[in-house]
Amino acid sequence: MPSSKNGGNNTQWTAWLTPVIVLACIAVFIVVMFINDCPKTVAGANGDCVPRFLRRFSFQPLRENPLLGPSSSTLEKMGALDRSKVVNGNEKWRLVTSMWLHAGVVHLIVNMFNVVLIGFRLEKQFGFIRMGLIYLIAGLGGSILSALFLQNSISVGASGALLGLLGAMLSELLTNWTIYANKLAALFTVLFIVAIDLAIGLLPWVDNFAHIGGFLTGFLLGFVILVRPQYGWEESGNSPSQYGAPRARSKYNPCQYLLFFIAAVLVVGGLAVGIVMLLKGENGNKLCKWCHHLDCIETSRWTC
Repeated sequence: MPSSKNGGNNTQWTAWLTPVIVLACIAVFIVVMFINDCPKTVAGANGDCVPRFLRRFSFQPLRENPLLGPSSSTLEKMGALDRSKVVNGNEKWRLVTSMWLHAGVVHLIVNMFNVVLIGFRLEKQFGFIRMGLIYLIAGLGGSILSALFLQNSISVGASGALLGLLGAMLSELLTNWTIYANKLAALFTVLFIVAIDLAIGLLPWVDNFAHIGGFLTGFLLGFVILVRPQYGWEESGNSPSQYGAPRARSKYNPCQYLLFFIAAVLVVGGLAVGIVMLLKGENGNKLCKWCHHLDCIETSRWTC
């Protein structure tokens, strides 16, 4: 992770929202498993639920859900993203509730590990308000793009919000470039993690549209709400020039102002257009014939 130079803004906040998000997702998953009640719904009772000793908290048969979790019908009942219900059923709340649900224990552990890894860093540097805004708005952006393109399947998970945090970390590094040491190492590290997450999204049953929508939303938001004064700004006010007067240095450089304006227009406009298209029932696949390849690539081992 990037580290700032001496003289930059090194204010450290107490990170409490990130663990709250993790605990909330875990609590929601427990409630979902309680409602799922596999032994009651699966034919043959306890025989196919795993592990059986968990009783009503046991997972669906592995052939149905290899991620160790509930049934798709339970997830749908609890608020999974379902385009038909959002568009035709007036259940817009699913755009938000879906980011708090997870398909299984494996899905939950992977996402929460990454939320802790990235969320703690952003929250300590920028506070819970800005980190929380990025998490929620990026999650919403991921849900909107997913609903526009996924026509016949449901979607759950915090992956859109998580990729939003990664996107914000990348844009924050770029817009605050002057205050960081080891810039290139930090840049390549973030890009590598993003590339891995987007590559995983090309597998079947993984919603890469949520990944892409969340990443793009978070990337733009980083330019807007994670801007910091350029390196040396505080010292410049007390540093005398050759004529004896203090040399005033701009708090933000022109590039930061430009990126702020462009990103603000794009993120507001993009979310607005996406919501309008969704409310009108637009099918993103008709507007972009090749975009389905961004979500899944067929191979000899699987089909999309």
